[in-house]
Amino acid sequence: MTSFIDRMLKLIDTATEKTSRSAATQYGRRSFLSKAGVALVGGALMPVLPFDRTGGSAFAAETDGDDVTSCDYWRYCALDGNLCNTSGGSTTSCPPGTSASKVAWVGTCQNPKDGKEYLVSYNDCCGKATVPTSTFCFRSEGERPAYRMGLHNDINWCMANANKGYHCTVAVLVGLAE
Repeated sequence: MTSFIDRMLKLIDTATEKTSRSAATQYGRRSFLSKAGVALVGGALMPVLPFDRTGGSAFAAETDGDDVTSCDYWRYCALDGNLCNTSGGSTTSCPPGTSASKVAWVGTCQNPKDGKEYLVSYNDCCGKATVPTSTFCFRSEGERPAYRMGLHNDINWCMANANKGYHCTVAVLVGLAE
């Protein structure tokens, strides 16, 4: 009986050694470590991937009943330029064929519906000529002097882009002002 167990153990040992050596010739330690590293880093980065943390309701109803093509819309309190939503884009996205400026200015606007102050990022869309039928707005409530570049809206914000042609401006809510 002992010889049977010895033979079985030797058979298992031989099979394990053969499988291990075969795996070692196909997959090196570095390969294993790189795959393990990718899995660890990927798992650690998972919580910072972009997804809607607002629950779909934080800013969803901000345009209910408001005319977003009018310069009087509350979000445009510091906007100086053409509205993208009358130039082929939307309030928050550039029209096709243009790209958002790499630099922008920020305004603080009060939403009359909830009485709260919101930070609004104004990004110029650069890359093609302005549409003659687009709505031009000039509102500069709380505008700062030109030496404070990040708070001033009378600057060609397309200067940092490869194509410096101005097209229109979007107004993106950043969040509540504190």
